[in-house]
Amino acid sequence: MTKSKITVLVVDDSVVIRRLVTNALSIDPDIEVVGTASSGRLALQKIAQLKPDVVTLDVEMPDMNGLEALVELRKTHQRLPVIMFSAVTERGASATLDALTKGANDYVTKPSAAGSADEAMANVRRQLIPKIKALAEWAAAGGRARTRPATGGAPTAAPTARAAKAVAPRTPVAPIARLAVHAPIDAVAIGVSTGGPDALSVVLPRLPADLRVPIFVVQHMPPVFTRLFAERLSAKCALTVSEARHGDLVRPGCVYVAPGDFHMTVVRQGPDVRIAINQDEPEAWCRPAVNVLFRSVASVYAGGTLAVVLTGMGQDGLRGVEMLYAKGAQIVVQDEESSIVWGMPGAIATAGLADQIVPLSGVAAEITGRVAAGRSGAPARPAKAGVAVR
Repeated sequence: MTKSKITVLVVDDSVVIRRLVTNALSIDPDIEVVGTASSGRLALQKIAQLKPDVVTLDVEMPDMNGLEALVELRKTHQRLPVIMFSAVTERGASATLDALTKGANDYVTKPSAAGSADEAMANVRRQLIPKIKALAEWAAAGGRARTRPATGGAPTAAPTARAAKAVAPRTPVAPIARLAVHAPIDAVAIGVSTGGPDALSVVLPRLPADLRVPIFVVQHMPPVFTRLFAERLSAKCALTVSEARHGDLVRPGCVYVAPGDFHMTVVRQGPDVRIAINQDEPEAWCRPAVNVLFRSVASVYAGGTLAVVLTGMGQDGLRGVEMLYAKGAQIVVQDEESSIVWGMPGAIATAGLADQIVPLSGVAAEITGRVAAGRSGAPARPAKAGVAVR
């Protein structure tokens, strides 16, 4: 008999946080909190007893912290979705990024102590409920255990799930004919969300040092996280990776990660292109937003853009891709099989805007090949079997 609700175990040493999360989740008729635990050790016992569908796990706890509990949990429950619950602090961000490399599926940030109880509840609901539902569906559909990529980067999920609901087909805003020979690629723009830290840890380290175009990345992440994440990526990559700063001169061979809580855009100033960041209103609850970046690169680089959309929840990036598509840019998205959630890439693929749909393991080669082909004037590579390429 199929369970009618998604069962959740809430693990946090703070009784206030346990109550907050439980109350926030109880409003959703599809979710049931079946238990709570105040330490990692108790959590392991309750997982064995209650067999929850999803676990929310605090990072810092006495007796056995979240990282230690996660390592033990993964020895026996490789497919159980775990969402880390972390404070937006340097220590919390660092520990959460460690957790993602040790098998956590995703994370949410704890509400600020300065906000009201109602604001805190709304924030937790907005962040946590969609992730619980998507990851529960991913696990139920046969999500695989994490494996370490051949490059020695962070572990990456390799699910076979159909984790996102189908997106209604859409007609491109301005369909255009594609030429056999694409315009030279002058910039790569990447948008990613749920499952993104692992995905980027696979893709970016595989890009060669002589990839002579700039790369712009929007990963849905809060402040502090983006800086630490960029630093970790830079240590693994042949390219220089940094958190973008307002006024940065855009240079080839550099990767610019949008800072948390800021939209990232690019502006042309004479012969130069520079980074511009702002705190305009969030789009689709996101700041930074992929759409903001994509619209910006469309205005500066137009058809010389390669847009790449990786695993992520929702449809952020779709509107920006429509604009890029109309200008003749090339569009590559991650396939459904290798995505934690096929929301963002799936929306673009379903709308018929993707030039190529590739597994995560092939994204870096696709970027490298398209940049090289475009800049040498060679035709785009032929379509793979079963996948149309325009």
